[in-house]
Amino acid sequence: MRHRSALLCVLLTAALPAAVPGCGGPSALHGTPPAPSSVPATGDFSGQVEVGGGRKIYLSCKGSGSPTVILESGLHDSSDTWTITDTRPPVPKAPAVFPGVAAFTRVCVYDRPGTVRYTEPPALTTRSTPLDGIRTLTAMADDLDKLLTSARVPGPYVLVGHSFGGMITRLYAQRHPRKTAGLVFVDAFGTDIRALFGTRWAAYRALLNRPGTPFDTRPAFERVDIDGAIDSVTTAPPLPAVPMAVLSKTEPFAAAPGTPKDLLDTLERAWPQVQQKLVELGNQTPQFLATGSDHYVQVHDPDLTIDAVRLVVGRVHAKQ
Repeated sequence: MRHRSALLCVLLTAALPAAVPGCGGPSALHGTPPAPSSVPATGDFSGQVEVGGGRKIYLSCKGSGSPTVILESGLHDSSDTWTITDTRPPVPKAPAVFPGVAAFTRVCVYDRPGTVRYTEPPALTTRSTPLDGIRTLTAMADDLDKLLTSARVPGPYVLVGHSFGGMITRLYAQRHPRKTAGLVFVDAFGTDIRALFGTRWAAYRALLNRPGTPFDTRPAFERVDIDGAIDSVTTAPPLPAVPMAVLSKTEPFAAAPGTPKDLLDTLERAWPQVQQKLVELGNQTPQFLATGSDHYVQVHDPDLTIDAVRLVVGRVHAKQ
């Protein structure tokens, strides 16, 4: 049986797998190494980058080559979801997505404020400057742009978004088409989910922001204006015509005890339609079904995730 979350694992990333045994290493440490005067264009880098307003955001990059791949985690998740694996045969335990992508191009991850580290026990990240209150999707996409600009990470980028991270990368691509080379949606959230939930939407929206974790009441815990996020994407300019790929789960979402069954039933009915709408965003967009995986495809099927990224990177090269 697959490893289940320490928090809620329902839809976006309202859930976090507990720290996976044997998946430690530098990415699982609380300490943050000091940032050098500039972020190197190749090789390993981990440190804080100043993004203005007295704020710093943790960034980690590996590998070399272009286009640079940006891995965007889902709601409440730190960058740790790209550095750990929880697999079963025949899926290999290594590499995780972050080092796996670094084998063929430059790749970067970062911690959004208020997200949870996969340490033992889990903890809010201390590597990025905390922010209190509900965030807008526009502000989150702006943070990504400020980070990449301040760190002088060369674009255009292949943006890989898991769950709600797919909304961040989608809005970023809509607002910055010239900086976007490709998109990979990893069991990502979609704008049509609100209509598919109907009268149960308000209950589900509340559950996403307060999923029953030990961090729910902390002012710095990441919370998002979900309705505003959907509106931001639907009113933004269209996506650029770039290579895309969609990865989708096949197993049910994990859920915390006491989660209303009707919410979960509605979610499971809606999710395949959400995934199909993502496929329809681009031309000849392949959809990969992660057979046997729940929502955390990048953790349970890292090799499939890496191959989807490789495919999009290859199509970007073919266009040049």
